[in-house]
Amino acid sequence: MTTPSKPFNRLLLTGAAGGLGKILRERIKPWANIIRVSDIAEMDAAGDNEEVIRCDLSDKSAVFALMEGVDAVLHFGGISTENTFEAIMSANIQGTYNLYEAIHKHGVKRVVFASSNHTVGYYKTTDYIDANSPRRPDSMYGISKCFGEDLSRYYYDHCGIETVCLRIGSSFPEPINKRMMVTYFSYDDLVEMLRCSLFAPRVGHTIAFGMSNNPAAWWDNRYASHLGYQAKDSSTQFADKFPDTADYPAKDDITTIYQGGGFLLKTPQYK
Repeated sequence: MTTPSKPFNRLLLTGAAGGLGKILRERIKPWANIIRVSDIAEMDAAGDNEEVIRCDLSDKSAVFALMEGVDAVLHFGGISTENTFEAIMSANIQGTYNLYEAIHKHGVKRVVFASSNHTVGYYKTTDYIDANSPRRPDSMYGISKCFGEDLSRYYYDHCGIETVCLRIGSSFPEPINKRMMVTYFSYDDLVEMLRCSLFAPRVGHTIAFGMSNNPAAWWDNRYASHLGYQAKDSSTQFADKFPDTADYPAKDDITTIYQGGGFLLKTPQYK
């Protein structure tokens, strides 16, 4: 039997047609002989050492087939913004359950689950929290990520499937507002966090906050220190775009009171 030339033989990336999925697709290639990418939406054709499989995560049999021959999973699939409960239920809750059942069936031992800072969006911007702080979701989307964190905890306790739940901050080319100066998570730092999460000898069930080395912080990553992640970037380089002023927000502006920011305004069922 030939020894694989890379750490993994086949690495699965779900949500490959999404914003972060498109960024990660090329950058994770050094980690596996074969990158299998999946999404419900159309994706670019397969390149060298790639497999492209369209899959609806709410279709259990399709997800079981998708997991065949996979060694590790980067789960970025599902709806990534606020939506109706029905849509979130199908894509994020049923889909994540189907995925973990398939992971269990096929003996996959390491998963990185793309959770979100919106699991804790109802903490105030004057709070400083860690992975042991009770969750306070700010949306149906945030609730679905809380479900995924609990589901992955169950599959670790019951089945031994190790998962890093990565509570992603704001992973974009650059911040677009003052909130994102705190939550900024550069693409390079995202890739480094994923690398650490996949290759740490043991992760158990870890909740990690996805952020760069920003001057202001709401989140304490001490309970993820065993991953060995060290941020290289910082939102400091964008400080000139958001100069300090004496114009304070209104005292009832919930987007500046709570860490979830604009997500607190995006609950469709209450419009």
